[in-house]
Amino acid sequence: MLKKTFFIFILLNSFLISGCVGIPKNQEDACSIINQKKSWRSALKKTERKWGVSPGMQLSFIKTESNFRPTARTQRKYFLGLIPSGRISSAYGYSQALDGTWKEYKRSTGNKYHRRSNFAHSTNFIGWYVDKTNRLLGISKNNAYLQYLAYHQGQAGFKTGAYKSKKGLLAVAKKTASNKKIFDRQLKKCM
Repeated sequence: MLKKTFFIFILLNSFLISGCVGIPKNQEDACSIINQKKSWRSALKKTERKWGVSPGMQLSFIKTESNFRPTARTQRKYFLGLIPSGRISSAYGYSQALDGTWKEYKRSTGNKYHRRSNFAHSTNFIGWYVDKTNRLLGISKNNAYLQYLAYHQGQAGFKTGAYKSKKGLLAVAKKTASNKKIFDRQLKKCM
């Protein structure tokens, strides 16, 4: 009896862990994503209500930044091509928020226990950042292209206009904006 109970316990824990941790499959379909990750639906809605940022925008930023990986990090740097010497930046988690920006977010919102590896915390961060960009730079909360450029470059970096010569970044921003439109359209059917 003890072996059977232990087996059931292990099996149930495996299902719980796999349901909470895994990266969603079919990342091109927002409805599929939120059907695989049930708690994400409420996180997306809560951020939309609080910050006025569409669920499609939130998902498109996370897809671009981390491909829905909760512990995503930037690439390592190597000294002499062999010895690891840190990372390209401190970006981490679903939102790929930098250490300093995350600290500012926590201080500004009072969410001192928020973690970048938590989906709901990351969507709230994106909402906060888009709202701040709207207030500081006047970029519409619905303009995923310019909002993403400001998100990637930082608001001060965006003001310099240096992004205009970065063709790779402009292509990523265009793809992010396209994903936002697709995700928002898809989510109308399942949210």
